[in-house]
Amino acid sequence: MHKIHFIGIGGIGLSAIARYLNQKGFKVSGSDVAKTSLTLALSKEGIEVFIPQKKENIKTPDAVVYTAVVKDDNEELKEAKRKNIKTFSRREFLPFIVNDKKVLSVCGAHGKSTTTAILASILKDANALIGAESKEFNSNARVSDSDMLVFEADESDGSFVDSNPFVAIVTNTEPEHMEFYEYDFDKFYAHYEEFLKKAKIRVVNGDDEFIKSLDIPMKRVYLKDAKNVRFEIRDFLPKSVFEYKGVEFEVYGFGEHLILDAMLAIEAASEFLSLEEIAKNIRDFRGIKKRFDVLIKEDDFILIDDYGHHPTEIKATLNAAKEYAKLNGVDKIIAIWQPHKYSRTIDNLEGFVECFDGIDELVILPVWSAGEEKREIDFKKHFKKYNPVFADRVQRDGDNIMLIKDDKILKTINKGLVIGFGAGDITYQLRG
Repeated sequence: MHKIHFIGIGGIGLSAIARYLNQKGFKVSGSDVAKTSLTLALSKEGIEVFIPQKKENIKTPDAVVYTAVVKDDNEELKEAKRKNIKTFSRREFLPFIVNDKKVLSVCGAHGKSTTTAILASILKDANALIGAESKEFNSNARVSDSDMLVFEADESDGSFVDSNPFVAIVTNTEPEHMEFYEYDFDKFYAHYEEFLKKAKIRVVNGDDEFIKSLDIPMKRVYLKDAKNVRFEIRDFLPKSVFEYKGVEFEVYGFGEHLILDAMLAIEAASEFLSLEEIAKNIRDFRGIKKRFDVLIKEDDFILIDDYGHHPTEIKATLNAAKEYAKLNGVDKIIAIWQPHKYSRTIDNLEGFVECFDGIDELVILPVWSAGEEKREIDFKKHFKKYNPVFADRVQRDGDNIMLIKDDKILKTINKGLVIGFGAGDITYQLRG
């Protein structure tokens, strides 16, 4: 296969594979439903991107790869099958990418993108495929001549078990994407056990309840093993500083959850590098886009974009935001939340209600459906303790964030720490 077409190329996971193959010399094309900054970047890199999706986009590729959200009635998928072109789901295509590599495979409900990106910063010579764009190399893919691949595996479709792990890294096993596992917890946890057993080396969050139940050899990392933890502003950047195994590390960003991610990456990388070299390389990590991404930082106004779309992620990030606000002398925190998927919101409703505790104001945007059928959720009733503001969208004008309802400005925010949460288009709204 030399010519490959990707349906849904604007997705963060599929775009990484497309970029990787493009840099490897394959002829890559793809399509998506709307133009975004990511599809524009892919075009600039020499990938032919079609907007919107239509059957005429399928010319003469050797194979068509499609993302999990693509349905059987997709025009391009139907056309490819009509032309007898080989079609692969992303999961089915994965072995073509990973099977000839020594894969350091990272999975978990939370923190896997950050852990993968930190590991890519430490292992400078390794190939990397990340479910977010590393600010260090401004991409979600990096290509090298190494036989090592730092890979963010995906549990949402079970494909992490197919990632050919040499080193398996598990950040946590909190149940997520349960619709794929038919809400069968035994089936869900069996996938994690299979993933771990396939690896030669296993690095895991030792505090995770399911991990504690497993009796297989693993390198267990505990947050309590981080000593002399402190959060500082160094060279105008937020840094978490800690000692691990007698060596001091500093990693970009704030929060205990970040320190745990870093320790998992450090432990995995210690199979290949000394702790001293890891401590030097990890300083190059500059965070990933849409994870505690500071867009504006003024004396009395900070704007942060974060991908958090699960209660555990939001709670951990808000704890970091509170530390960041304190160090910057800002005393008001406003969260703007775009719920992601009706199923996730309903399945975790109690957690969402609790995770915003301690903030000064909550703004709730419409649910980003991600293709799901609409389901009724009484946000006013469930979130009444916050007296939330309900807006249709956010509009940014310089250092002003305007809340829009029925095409009218409800409110303008330009003071305090404002942090947006969501995996939908809120990131584009906040970035203007």
